[in-house]
Amino acid sequence: MGDRGLSAISVAGVSDYLESLIGEDVRLRQLWIFGEVSSCKPHAVGLFFSLKDSQTTDLLDCVVWKNGLAQLQHRPEIGQQVLLLGTVRLYRKRSGYQLQVVQCLPFGDGLKALQRQKLEQRLQAEGLFDRDRKRPLPLYPQTIAVVTSPQAAAWGDIQRSLRQRSPGLKVLLSPTLVQGDQAPAAIATAIARVVADGRAELLILARGGGAREDLECFDDEQVVRAIATCPIPVVTGLGHEQDETLADRVADWAAHTPTAAAIRSVPAWTELRQAWQQLRQRLIHAQRQQWQDYRRQLQHCQTRLGWPLLQRRLQQAQHQQQSLRQRLQQASRLQLAQERQHLDHLQELLAILNPESVLQRGYALVRRDRTLIQQVQDLQVGDRLSLQWADGTAGVCVETVTAAVENQSDR
Repeated sequence: MGDRGLSAISVAGVSDYLESLIGEDVRLRQLWIFGEVSSCKPHAVGLFFSLKDSQTTDLLDCVVWKNGLAQLQHRPEIGQQVLLLGTVRLYRKRSGYQLQVVQCLPFGDGLKALQRQKLEQRLQAEGLFDRDRKRPLPLYPQTIAVVTSPQAAAWGDIQRSLRQRSPGLKVLLSPTLVQGDQAPAAIATAIARVVADGRAELLILARGGGAREDLECFDDEQVVRAIATCPIPVVTGLGHEQDETLADRVADWAAHTPTAAAIRSVPAWTELRQAWQQLRQRLIHAQRQQWQDYRRQLQHCQTRLGWPLLQRRLQQAQHQQQSLRQRLQQASRLQLAQERQHLDHLQELLAILNPESVLQRGYALVRRDRTLIQQVQDLQVGDRLSLQWADGTAGVCVETVTAAVENQSDR
């Protein structure tokens, strides 16, 4: 054949040309693709599988190399809908192309996970999750605010735990939604309400467990920033142990359950009393040890010194001993006065909580079959009740039951 101006290239030349075209396209360097896994075959060098378009018969060959398998959040399996991140490369041996995968997520949940991951990375870059920005919790708070749903079991668990550990503690409820699309805004508003009130020294954000998808509102940026900007320490107790929300990461302390959050927030009276007794024993032991040291020093001086010098040193030691004794007595009296004052305070608290004191002021206890009635909803018409005053008891029969209407908008 004659030369007509046409030039021929090799097969490798075609591959080189196509590879350069694909490599220069920035859209193919980091590409998110979703589809259904239609085949999957593990190999010594990695995992080979095909991704099928659900609307057509198109297939895309994919590979995850062996050193990248451990980084996958989800391992692809046949029949699954997945979301892949990878780079399109030319497969020269078969004149085709394939996606070299670096990440795999379940589709649907994968999109949410991707959004959460990007938000987490952005907030992490801002330093919101840094350990050094977490504040210490107050040792003996007098007022605690709880942000949760009034209907949630978490609210009851927290009240019981706080009442048992610190009877005189004041607990404020800032009600909110804890699930659904409107929950993030509601939670942020409830936190802002606590801040505006200004009485609470500590805030507990709680929810009574649930599935992982029920906790999505606590991964919302609005909630995370409300916690981060809250001027008082925040403790979370969202009722989940395996999954950590972004609200848990930004909080000053994250507990697994509402009860654990309440326990972490306040010390128990029994623990305080035990600590006081330990300090008292340490003080007594230190005093005894000091006296023994002084006696040993005196004996040492008596042994080494002659009688005239010993006489003077003895007098000096006696004066020093007398001075130290007076100082120890003063310190002991001061410590005893403080302990008595603390004991008087505890007795006052016990007197306030004593039901006999309430009866002396004209109130009565209502019982049915020896069971104390605490709310009118527990009564029925015809119930036979026993009323106890400070000076005696009386039996009555319930003729009507009328429940009071409570305002649950803000406690």
